[in-house]
Amino acid sequence: MKIAIIGCGNMGMAFARAFLKFDLVKKEDFLLVEKSEDRTEKLSSFQPGVITGVIAPQVGEYDLIILSVKPQDFLSVSESLREVITEKQVVLSIMAGITIEMIQKNLNHKPVIRAMPNTPAMLGMGITAYSASPEVEINQLRKIENLINATGRSVFLEDEEQLNAVTALSGSGPAYFFYVVKAMIDAGKQMGFEESVAALLVKQTMLGSYHLINTADKSLDDLIKAVASKGGTTEAALRQFEAGHLDETLKDGIIAAQVRSAELSKG
Repeated sequence: MKIAIIGCGNMGMAFARAFLKFDLVKKEDFLLVEKSEDRTEKLSSFQPGVITGVIAPQVGEYDLIILSVKPQDFLSVSESLREVITEKQVVLSIMAGITIEMIQKNLNHKPVIRAMPNTPAMLGMGITAYSASPEVEINQLRKIENLINATGRSVFLEDEEQLNAVTALSGSGPAYFFYVVKAMIDAGKQMGFEESVAALLVKQTMLGSYHLINTADKSLDDLIKAVASKGGTTEAALRQFEAGHLDETLKDGIIAAQVRSAELSKG
């Protein structure tokens, strides 16, 4: 499969690196379109394929077009892309909030897949949810699913509207995790630890806890109870969290992200 990636920021390059790492695409079958001169220089050192700063007619020669530009740049990009896209190509969008219908309308093109990855894709440990228009053939969908899985794991959603919730939950999720980790490290510093020591304690705790979730035959509530003995230190912390309605605050924040994603989808 020959692939053109339009917009080579973190996510665009995460996909490119994953495809190359697993030999799913040859370098000579890659076309990278990036308007930023600084980023183009960095791409040249990576040498991932043919690099250009404009959407030229050669884009029409590729089987798959991956749209990874910022959502606010889509309309300007679509004006150029609409002139060169061909009927047999498939468009894979990883733009937050831009619906399949909006892409089809602005590109005058039917076979479209909309996906929502997250930043751990840069390490091959991401999770991507995706939906497809009826015009995407099953063999095309399978090939693109294999490509997406090179960045981690994936889940297909028949209801595209669920992608707004995915954006809020897993797309933005790494930022919530980093936010909690930062707060814990700051607490460690406040208690007298050097930042490096506090960071080591917190990061290893997070890593070990993740593996417990995946391997222990217990619910999350049971895992919490296993740490929080009655009248102990953990219980004191959890009571403070509950008094501050931390769980509700987190849920409200995630729902706010879902609302914003839906707003973007409506243009």
